[in-house]
Amino acid sequence: MTLTDPDGNVYLDFSSCIATTNIGHSDPNVTEAIKKQIERILHTSPSDFYSELTTKLAEKLVEITPGNFPKRVFFSNSGTEAIECAFKVARWHTGRIRMISFIGSFHGRTFGSLSLTGSRAHHFNKFSPLVPEVTHVPYAYCYRCAFKKEYPKCGLECINYIENIVLKSICPPEELAGIVVEPILGEGGYVVPPSDFILELKRICEANNLLLIFDEVQTGFGRTGKLFAAEHWKVEPDIICLAKAIANGFPMGATVCKSKIMDWIAGSHANTFGGNPVGCAASLATIESIISQRLWENSEKLGNYLLFRLNEFKEEFKSIGDVRGKGLMVGVELVKNKNTKEPAREERDLVLKHCFEKGLLLLPGGFSTLRFAPPLIITKEQIDIGLNILYQTFKGLKL
Repeated sequence: MTLTDPDGNVYLDFSSCIATTNIGHSDPNVTEAIKKQIERILHTSPSDFYSELTTKLAEKLVEITPGNFPKRVFFSNSGTEAIECAFKVARWHTGRIRMISFIGSFHGRTFGSLSLTGSRAHHFNKFSPLVPEVTHVPYAYCYRCAFKKEYPKCGLECINYIENIVLKSICPPEELAGIVVEPILGEGGYVVPPSDFILELKRICEANNLLLIFDEVQTGFGRTGKLFAAEHWKVEPDIICLAKAIANGFPMGATVCKSKIMDWIAGSHANTFGGNPVGCAASLATIESIISQRLWENSEKLGNYLLFRLNEFKEEFKSIGDVRGKGLMVGVELVKNKNTKEPAREERDLVLKHCFEKGLLLLPGGFSTLRFAPPLIITKEQIDIGLNILYQTFKGLKL
């Protein structure tokens, strides 16, 4: 749960290195698995020959990911590569080029994934033109509704917009490959949509013969209180993109598809290092730790406690506009005024700086959000220590 800098200062890590080290830093089982594999062989490329561990990891991902149907797995080195694979296979299988993504989403920074991303303007500066035919639509960000409405009275206007405006006026379904969505926004500020938003996206995809692609790079492997966030809504995506916590920090990504979708011919997509046996050893050990300890249950239990305590902070501090999350994926949005909801970005950054100086690592997100994503092994006592630092920071800054 801790990191130490070169000067010997110890930090309580509430970031998990961007929701990656879900079982903590330097887990002995993962370290031992890596050492053991390094002594055997460093690299074989699945583009040419499968290794035993690559096959075992593919079988494990087929077993644990949502959906009781035949699947195929493509391994890569990161989340952005997992998204690139999904983008390409969706075009290949459907023969269509258009895609819908969401404002506020983050899918990576390579050209295909960046074209789907919609979180920060500076991500795009000087990199155009990007991959064409991606339409961005508002996410179900109820605290900052793009349509100035309130849930549930809104009738899910964001869904109505997709179905009755975008599909009928901008993006005809017969030219659309699919919809790419984070079940909970990551860099966009840990925004949890209403349950019926995800269910309605699934309905739209089924009604229009579109692929539903889940980006679970940040939400996967127990982070949200389920092994995968899709389980909260009992939705089985056609394609699911994984990375970050898949190997607890070792570079690894995976794209898991229905077999009938990943039907491209050999050589249509490949890489050199995806499915590297050392990474697969790290991933198998990580998944074993998560499953054997049922860490998603600790995530749900202590995530609820974290939400409860942070909502107490919201009642006390005038700068906290919204508290939201699932499991140990929690966002606290700071505002200058709770009525106008003007983002308090400078204040947010000050909180991050002061917490860092006091030994607590947090991450920014969205307009002005603090992201809480500690390792899933965290204890109630460690949460209290972190929250005490946060409380003293808000008090000291008079927020």
